[in-house]
Amino acid sequence: MDAAVFKRCLRRFPAARWALGVGVAAFLVPVTSMAQTLRLIDGDRVKQVDVEQLRQSSDSHFQVFDPYQGETVAMQGMPFADFLARHFGRVPAKLRFTAWDGYEVTLGGWDDPNWYLVTIEDGKPLSLRSRGPVRLVEREYGDRDVNSLREFNDWIWMIRSIEARG
Repeated sequence: MDAAVFKRCLRRFPAARWALGVGVAAFLVPVTSMAQTLRLIDGDRVKQVDVEQLRQSSDSHFQVFDPYQGETVAMQGMPFADFLARHFGRVPAKLRFTAWDGYEVTLGGWDDPNWYLVTIEDGKPLSLRSRGPVRLVEREYGDRDVNSLREFNDWIWMIRSIEARG
């Protein structure tokens, strides 16, 4: 069926529009509800962390220039090394991050106190639409040029899971 025929069917049959809407909603609701947890993987152990609990324990408030938005924003989160020590019992040598859009990367050096796990921006909980619900950012930039996005390629958005590697 080509697109024109499909559109005519939707116009002629309101029940078809309703069914399509319900189908789309049924697909999106599980993704949205799943985005309310962060998976932590350490060998054979898998732990689900409630994002709302992370928000409630996000007690570090700071303002930082977000090079991707081109403006200063208020962020709220927690020191990432503290988060790792609490949930993994250590700061693993490397971590594998998986984002909600399928992006995956493995990086090390997370004992740096400059990294923050952010859950709230400008007073609003992060969502998938706002590159959340969990995001990893640097609090201080040092002498890096905020106009060069290449210098911020370690920021990780839309974090779905964190896996300890070493």
